[in-house]
Amino acid sequence: MKRGLTLMTTLAAMAALSACGDKPQALQSGVKVDSQAFQGTGMPFAVQGWKQGDKASWEQQVKNRTQQTQNEYNKVK
Repeated sequence: MKRGLTLMTTLAAMAALSACGDKPQALQSGVKVDSQAFQGTGMPFAVQGWKQGDKASWEQQVKNRTQQTQNEYNKVK
């Protein structure tokens, strides 16, 4: 009985201390997050009609996307 209690206590202590081994997590994606959204990512994959760095074309693309694909009133008829 004493051996079982010691074993249970040891297993409980090991389980409690296992969380101390977490490594710190940091954002390491390399994406620059301090620029405006309309500046783009520099990747060649973009929607037709949108020019990276042009705020007016960005706003127009967002408006079109909202009206055409994300407007539930247009979908339900």
